[in-house]
Amino acid sequence: METEVLKVSAQSKPSAVAGAIAGVIREKGKVEVQAIGAGAVNQAIKAVAIAIRYLEPNGISAVCIPAFAEIVIDGEERTAIKMLVEAR
Repeated sequence: METEVLKVSAQSKPSAVAGAIAGVIREKGKVEVQAIGAGAVNQAIKAVAIAIRYLEPNGISAVCIPAFAEIVIDGEERTAIKMLVEAR
């Protein structure tokens, strides 16, 4: 099963992204969140923290594993932060 990828920008609303993260974790057990740039990483981290809180009432404990990812945008290689969020 392929891991779903959510891409976050500096303009993303953390609560909306958190809802998406929580929904994917409830359905599939894990999700990858990608962000490029300081603003996007900031919004992504906030979203992950909120999603973990959203999942607690369902008895789901989630963890976040950060890593670097090389991705290609418009033919140009960029370094992104990827966060694997999964239920444990």
